[in-house]
Amino acid sequence: MARRFIVNADDLGLDASVNEAIEQAHTEGVLTAASLMVGAPAHEEAVRLARRNPHLAVGLHVVLTDGVPVLPASHIPSLTQPNGRFRDDMARLGLTLALSRAARAELRAEVEAQMARFRGTGLTPDHINSHKHYHLHPAIAAVLMEVAVAEEIPCIRLPDEEPATVGGHVHWSNGITHAWCERLRKGATRLGLRAADRVVGLHWSGAFTAERLLSALPRIKGGVTELYFHPATRDDVPGGAPGYRYRAELAALTDPRVIAAMAGTPRGGYRSMLAA
Repeated sequence: MARRFIVNADDLGLDASVNEAIEQAHTEGVLTAASLMVGAPAHEEAVRLARRNPHLAVGLHVVLTDGVPVLPASHIPSLTQPNGRFRDDMARLGLTLALSRAARAELRAEVEAQMARFRGTGLTPDHINSHKHYHLHPAIAAVLMEVAVAEEIPCIRLPDEEPATVGGHVHWSNGITHAWCERLRKGATRLGLRAADRVVGLHWSGAFTAERLLSALPRIKGGVTELYFHPATRDDVPGGAPGYRYRAELAALTDPRVIAAMAGTPRGGYRSMLAA
């Protein structure tokens, strides 16, 4: 099976430095897609960026932790802190969602509000995923898939990484994540949704350098692979993840060696690569 790549950047709209890097990586490098945070501080600038780069496939990056909701916090008290931001205790919030019907109703309302804001941009959504892959939680996965179907978004990210692709780095959770992603894939398929065959970038998240990317490329098997990054023009991104090497990830996406190595492989957004 021939190889096809989706080269995606998360956190579009988080900050001007992220937007700038994504545009640079798209126009000067190998980036083909980005996932938009519609409630983030620089999301309006990000929409303008997307409009002037029509070949950049843009999807919805649903934020339910480590960010600010689109709905007023008072409308979704189960999901938010007194300061108006989303809760950051992901495990406890996950338990709340599992046990509380009211919390799940708030979850749906917020996801639908984020989707409505995305639709208001006039952009065609290429895919849907979530910040910190929180949609591995079954309640969140169910809502994202149902919203994707209702909004005719054909593709969802399943963060399933093959250890061999990243040099055989195996964590005890790899098997659990793979098994759960396969279960989610079956559910997505029943709903008519599609996902890439694998993701590369989990193990090296925040440090996906050119050298690591060049080492991974020959190991990637046939089918559709999403390579995902977090580029920015500065490492101290406001609201970003401490310790992330944002500039190194931008450098990877624009490295001449990477451009040459990918030259013979079809690249694009989710819709185009999964429809091929």
